[in-house]
Formats: sequence, structure tokens, C-alpha cells
Amino acid sequence: MQWEIVIGLETHAQLQTQSKIFSGASTRFGAGPNTQACAVDLALPGALPVLNRQAVEHAIRFGLAVGAKISPASIFARKNYFYPDLPKGYQISQMELPVVVGGQVEILVGDEIKVVELTRAHMEEDAGKSVHEEGFLGPHGEASSGIDLNRAGTPLLEIVTEPVMRSAAEAVAYAKALHRLVVWLGVCDGNMQEGSFRCDANVSVRPLGQKEFGTRCEIKNLNSFRFLEEAIQYEVRRQIELIEDGGKVIQETRLYDPDRQETRSMRSKEDANDYRYFPDPDLLPVVIDDAWIGEVRSKMPALPTQLREQWQSEFGLSAYDAELLTQDRDIATIFEGLLAIVDKSLAKAAANLIAGEFASALNRAGIAPANAPLKAKHLAPLLTRVSDGTISNKIAKDIFAILWEEAITGEEISTVDQVIDARGLKQISDSGELEAMIDKVLAANQKSVEEFRSGKEKAFNALVGQIMKASQGKANPGQVNDLLRKKLG
Repeated sequence: MQWEIVIGLETHAQLQTQSKIFSGASTRFGAGPNTQACAVDLALPGALPVLNRQAVEHAIRFGLAVGAKISPASIFARKNYFYPDLPKGYQISQMELPVVVGGQVEILVGDEIKVVELTRAHMEEDAGKSVHEEGFLGPHGEASSGIDLNRAGTPLLEIVTEPVMRSAAEAVAYAKALHRLVVWLGVCDGNMQEGSFRCDANVSVRPLGQKEFGTRCEIKNLNSFRFLEEAIQYEVRRQIELIEDGGKVIQETRLYDPDRQETRSMRSKEDANDYRYFPDPDLLPVVIDDAWIGEVRSKMPALPTQLREQWQSEFGLSAYDAELLTQDRDIATIFEGLLAIVDKSLAKAAANLIAGEFASALNRAGIAPANAPLKAKHLAPLLTRVSDGTISNKIAKDIFAILWEEAITGEEISTVDQVIDARGLKQISDSGELEAMIDKVLAANQKSVEEFRSGKEKAFNALVGQIMKASQGKANPGQVNDLLRKKLG
């Protein structure tokens, strides 16, 4: 039997605020256990929640970016369940009236663009966490677990898709696209190791051609793209094998064990009515008018899709180059900074520099683009000096390496012209000097000359290599090619 996979993702993006969604406690990561939990987070009697305005603005910003409807009024509800890390016995979330309704995210799977429809995005608070570290002892020396409530009340935006993805590859492509978007917008730092961005995958299978969905299982708290892919692939195999062996899939919540690369049952899957949702009496409805939406819209950065279209139409960049430059907002900012200094005709050269030497240097050093030690002002003269023929592309790479080394070691960064003058790197473009150099190489490489004249093009490249070697890489490559062909003609 042929099977169709059906996947929907629920993604929790931690909103990038200094304080929690309903209290003034800090959201800073890495503090000692229970040092960032105030009276509201601890659910002490009489402590009342107050909504964080910036969290709402981040939600609005996301909604605008995905083309969703921003609800003019949204309501917070109490989601009731018992767990040790939930002090109130309920989580404040949104049910009937979420802040963001609908929307879509474009993904690229192979060469195909697919649109993933969103159901909603709603605000909620995070719970604390249980600590099961080895050696953690109770008051009588017994092995025990602890509760850390630092995360309790941390603002989250839960982004829910329609069940429209049909493979693990599509799910990963969507998760990566969503991750890039929330980081680009500045609504989430995207740090998956710290739990700022994590996914729950709802997975089911059905016979190919069947309209009704199969029974779904939810895989919780996947905090890496690799784990997301592995978990879905395992769960699909498990469900298909179970059905083909005559069994039945049970709706449940499962956890993924990356060491064993398998999912395991955690608990039976609850439905909405199990949580007994009702409006939180301590919180008023959130009213969002057009003026507030307009204010948020005016502060939004240009979206990656907008920049890609602009750069392709204005500067003639390829779709591939535009895609590379919009993978990271800081990379895009550096590119824009370069174009603000150099002539716009150098856009392609600027794209090559950033996606080539610059990106490679960042990767080798493990430095984020935002913290790059070389800025647009340092890189722009490299493009200008190649353009005006002062240096070749090869020499430009050597100069970049020199500037980079100075920057990361804390030295004063030289100008491009200073490096050119100090190291005698100016390109040789004098025809007489180049002709004399070419004559010497031809005299010393008669075999290559004969091979070229007999039709072997590789011999020409070998001669060019010898000339560049003789000039220590300083000869103008274009002129060398032209003059050498004339000599051999």
C-alpha cells in the first residue's frame, strides 16, 4: 500500500523582551535556579498579571510579515492542567480569539516553491522546568528532582500551521524559513540550544488518495532541525508498520530520544475540552486598533522577499545571490552598507565578496555577522581598487586576509591603499612590461607553445599560469590573456 504523510507544526518562538509577559521579572538566560521568578510567576496570593506591551507588538509584527489578519480584540484564557512546574495550576494562553489569524510562509523544497498556510499565532506564557540532574538530593539525602521557575512567565508566540506538509524535508524547510523570519524581524533571538525556538510536530499517515486524516501523534519539544527531521521520519515508519501489522495508531503525545533515534510514548493526547479553557478574569481583552498596527508597521524592516525582488530588478543579481544575501539580516545590512559607498554597478562584485571570502572568514572564526570585525567601510575600497584595475581579484583576496587578521587580533586595521603600497601589490598593467614578461615565459616554455598551436587549449592556461607566477600574481589577468593570444596568433 502507498501512504501519504500529513504533517502540521506548532512552533514556540520566545518573544525577545527584557521582562516576562505578565510580570517585570527578567527573561535573561542562564541565571541560577529560581532567581528570576517574582510573586506573579510564583502565583503568590494577590499577585495580578499585567500584559507586556512589547510582546503584543512583536506578535503584531509577525502577523504583518506573514500577511495574516490582526485581531482587533483578542482574549487571554486559562488552560487548566496540573504539572509540578506550573505554579498556578493553569497556563495563561489564547484559545478562541488569538492575536494573529491566518497567514502564510513560503518555503523552497528542491527547486519548488511551496506555500505553508498558517492557522493562527497566539501569545502565551511558558512554564518552568523540572530538573532531574544526577546527584540532586532531597532534604534527607534521597535522590530527588527540583523545579526551576525562571522560565515561568516567559513570553511565547505559538505559531500553528495547517496540516499541509507531506514530508520531513518540507517540515524542516518550513521550520528553517520560519526561524529565519522571526530572527530577521527581531521578535525572537532564535537560539534553539536555549529553548528560544522549538517545534512540536503533529504526524499522521493515510492511504494515498484517502481524504480523511489518519490518527495523529504529537512529538514534543524538538529543538534542532536535525532532530525534527529524524523524529518525523521515525514516527512515519512506526505508524505505517503498526497499521500494516494490523495495529491501530493511538492519539498521544510522544518524546524524541536522539540517542536512540526513536520516539517514545509520553501521555495520551488531550483535546481542547480536557483543558477547560475559559477567559482569564484577571486580564482585559487586548484591543489592537489601526493606529497601533500602523505604528508597528512603520518600524518593521524590509522583508527578505522584498529585498530579493528589489536587488534582482535594480542590480541584476541572480535569484541565487539574492537568496544567499537574505539568509541573515545582518548580512543583508552589510551588503546594503557596501552599496551605499561604492558604485551600484559593483553590486555583483559586492555580493561575491560577502558570500565568498567574508562568509568563509566568519564561519572559520565562528563569528556571527553582527559581530564581524570588518565593516562595509573596510571592504568597499577592495571593490573599488579591483574595479579601477589597481589590483586583481586574487590580490584582493590576499588583502582581505591581511585586513581580517589585523581585525581579529585587535590591531589597528590598515586601509586597502596602505596594504597595497606597503607590500607592493599594485597590479601590473603596463603593456611594455607585460610583453617583456610574456616573451621570457614563451622562450622558456616552447613545448607549451607548440601544444597550444596544435590545438591544446590547456597549454594556453598553463602559459598564463607561468606568467602570473613570474609576476607574483600582480599581472593584469585580462591584459595577459589578450597579449598572449596576440603573441601566439
